[in-house]
Amino acid sequence: MNYRFSSRVEQLKSSAVRDILKLTQGKDMISFAGGLPAEELFPVEAVREAADRVFTAGAGALQYGLTEGYLPLREQLCERMAAKAMFVNPDQMILTTGSQQAIDLLVGVLTEPGDTILVEKPTYLASLQVFALHGLKVVAAESDEDGIIPEDAERLIREHRPAMLYAVPTFGNPTGRVWSTERRRRMLELCKQYQMPIIEDDPYGDIKFDESEQFPTLFSLEGQAEKGIVFYTSTFSKTVAPALRTGWAIGDSSVIGMVAKAKQAADLQSSSIDQQILSQLLSGFKLDDHIKLISQSYGERMLEMHELLKQQALPGVTWVKPKGGMFLWLELPEGLDAEALLRAAVQKGVAFVPGSSFYAKNPQRNTARLNYTFNTGARTKQGVERFVDAIGEFTARS
Repeated sequence: MNYRFSSRVEQLKSSAVRDILKLTQGKDMISFAGGLPAEELFPVEAVREAADRVFTAGAGALQYGLTEGYLPLREQLCERMAAKAMFVNPDQMILTTGSQQAIDLLVGVLTEPGDTILVEKPTYLASLQVFALHGLKVVAAESDEDGIIPEDAERLIREHRPAMLYAVPTFGNPTGRVWSTERRRRMLELCKQYQMPIIEDDPYGDIKFDESEQFPTLFSLEGQAEKGIVFYTSTFSKTVAPALRTGWAIGDSSVIGMVAKAKQAADLQSSSIDQQILSQLLSGFKLDDHIKLISQSYGERMLEMHELLKQQALPGVTWVKPKGGMFLWLELPEGLDAEALLRAAVQKGVAFVPGSSFYAKNPQRNTARLNYTFNTGARTKQGVERFVDAIGEFTARS
């Protein structure tokens, strides 16, 4: 049989990270490609004990649950949100299969095919896949070390009248940049002025290397959920473990209600057993202490990679030292194509993500994203050496 695929799926680009991960199988391959947390820091025993408590409660733990998610976990998350000056109740929250599903559902509820969505240049590559699947056009505003540039964003808003802004203001993926508070306030004002909802994606915000620094969320700056324009999403994937596949979205209750309706059509509910395990974990485990532990470790790993690259004094290679998150964004010498460089790097046993994957159009091809959280010590050193060797060999051939 000759199958006919939908045009939206046929036009969908495969995830560069997932494709690269296929190349990184094997013990000798060092990967800086995936956004992988450090497995040795997973709270394995605490998760096991939490799971035991769930199953001790009886067979009811394996029953269907609410589309909106396990109520005790939503209540616990409301308390955690309040600690960040984001005040919501369980009716203003939905639990999802990772924050990726939250983004997908919000986009599906708040846009129509053919609408335009505004993003920062560059932006999270999986969000670009979501937008393409929903038939959206993407326009990207310029950014710098302080985040999105409001003047360019307003120019695009006036020209294209986007239906929504998607943003990762804190430790963005791929750049690791942090929007200044001034930029956050200005973008919030702009979106209010033009009545544009905002999806604020915040998977990395807790992973900051200086505890004294404060980065207010757009949601907290707006200060309201009902009739608000900001819809905040986050996940346990980076702070507990990705396999538990639990994220959440908060915002106006009428929108969250529509998201629940859309979710019923997608999967009825996310895994209630995972949600119950997380609820038990939050009851008997000091998650904030664990987050401080991983933040300290990731900060050390970032410095490790930063110093190794700095020692190489590579001509034409620049980056901004991250203040948190999981990624280091490199600008390579002008004219160097990172996709071609990747092929040379894989031959040497190291992988990274070419930066072109993070652009909706007109990519800056001499850019690369390196993850520093998964490796440490000798493997990071060897990986950086292989990466530098690949640059040297590639530029010599060019």
